[in-house]
Amino acid sequence: EVQLQASGGGLVQAGGSLRLSCVASGFSFEDFDIGWFRQAPGKEREEVSCISSSTDSTFYADSVKGRFTISSDNAKNTVYLQMKSLKPEDTAVYFCAAMAVTGVPPKTYWMFRAVYEYWGQGTLVTVSS
Repeated sequence: EVQLQASGGGLVQAGGSLRLSCVASGFSFEDFDIGWFRQAPGKEREEVSCISSSTDSTFYADSVKGRFTISSDNAKNTVYLQMKSLKPEDTAVYFCAAMAVTGVPPKTYWMFRAVYEYWGQGTLVTVSS
């Protein structure tokens, strides 16, 4: 059974840092790429970042580029999202999701929710001003 478990959210002041974790079970990172999405109150879920271990590539939304870093520990089947210089507008529930690899870097489609087959529950990040 494929499962994704996100954790690490919390309350942090603006300018602070948090590290989110997404623990995967039931599949290998060789077979699935992992994305992070977030959903703020009253807004649609939006893409944040994606890591493709099979193609050794990473992708970021413009809004987080330079502040967030995605990485993976394949031995632990865990993907991390290191978030720095947090802003109040980063406040949201953060979700991790998995999509099947295609053999090419998902440069043109990682941002689309529909390509992800499995979703974890969210973890809440609140950034106070």
